[in-house]
Amino acid sequence: MAMTHAKLAIDGGTPVRTEPLPPMYPGAMMIGDEEKQAVLSVLDDKYLFRFHNNKQIPSRVAEFEERFARLAGVRHVLAVSSGTAAIHAGLVALGIGPGDEVIIPAYTFISSATAVIAARAVPIIAEVDDSLTLDPDDVERRITKRTRAIMPVHMRGAACDMDRLMAVAQKHGLKVLEDVAQADGASYRGRRLGTFGDVGAFSLQFHKVITSGEGGVLVTNDLTVYDRARIFHDGAGGFFGSLKHTPSVPLFPGVNYRMSELAGALALAQLGRLDPLLATMRARKGRIKRQIGATARARGVGFRRQNDADGEAAIALILYLPTAEKAGEVARALTAENVNAGSMFNEGVPDWHIAFHWKHIIARAMPTEKGCPFNCPLYDGDPCYSEDMAPRTLDLLGRSVHVNVSPLLTEGDADQIAEGINKVLMALL
Repeated sequence: MAMTHAKLAIDGGTPVRTEPLPPMYPGAMMIGDEEKQAVLSVLDDKYLFRFHNNKQIPSRVAEFEERFARLAGVRHVLAVSSGTAAIHAGLVALGIGPGDEVIIPAYTFISSATAVIAARAVPIIAEVDDSLTLDPDDVERRITKRTRAIMPVHMRGAACDMDRLMAVAQKHGLKVLEDVAQADGASYRGRRLGTFGDVGAFSLQFHKVITSGEGGVLVTNDLTVYDRARIFHDGAGGFFGSLKHTPSVPLFPGVNYRMSELAGALALAQLGRLDPLLATMRARKGRIKRQIGATARARGVGFRRQNDADGEAAIALILYLPTAEKAGEVARALTAENVNAGSMFNEGVPDWHIAFHWKHIIARAMPTEKGCPFNCPLYDGDPCYSEDMAPRTLDLLGRSVHVNVSPLLTEGDADQIAEGINKVLMALL
């Protein structure tokens, strides 16, 4: 497989692949007859709203919640309209609000931050470590008297260091909300992600491991937290007559984050695909890594560190190059070989997954002139926002090259990816 003297495609040579790799929408690309029948059955029943009160027709959303609870090993599950809704409802359920700070990583989708702001709290941006997840040491440095919660985000399918983060939270009496949007089904030390903190928030958006197009899931083992989230997501519990128990807390005004029966039916069908999808992606990623390991080591190229390599969702292969310039060069060369790759941080290419590009949050731009939550009279802190507030995160991302690991990859595709990576690394390093 070694191609030390092969001319790179970017320089006019023959690419290792003749066509691009399969698209990276794991669950969406697997949509088939089961999903079609699930949706059609909802349409046939003519009940698109979960609280339809027809006892003869079971709610697909309720069934999805029950199955998700069994799969994750949690007591309470609430299906909602999006992953952002799950985070927002979770924060409200935990009592996070005006005057509070929530520590989040500098590498996460912007929804992690906007959900905190929607709860009228202030996101505090912390560094990631070489796992590209929240750095426990930097979290502890950023704790203030206003800190109420930590939000570990299991980015690109890989677990945060939950042992250390939970220890920090316990030491300082903080709540923990896990953002599992990009790691549905992944685990840490044999336990599903999202079940370590007080709340776990998942996404079922189109690009995620499994999907209902849009949708989200909140999980918790705390009945009070569950009831508060349920009240909030349903406009102050207007349909609590359909619930299995009387709420354990008083009603309060909420919003509408309910999941539709159509989304519930899709989610239910996709849930059965979750573990097989993960198994396929883990196998393909492992195959690639075994074939490029020697070349990477010889060229001084590292792999993203995993806090639990066996439990990751394996949706991506991430390499660390010596410099950002070299990462860009390698990514362009791989793409020319039809091994679609990208460097992970570029100042001139906006990416909502990196705090550097959150210009409106850095400027504390809010929809009203009052500027809440930053100018809230209950908040007396300073989040110290700037483009360079997380320099280590930018360095790590700048030196990273990212290759998607689609479940549609065949073993032959994986071999060609490995061939392309070996070819490029040998030529450029």
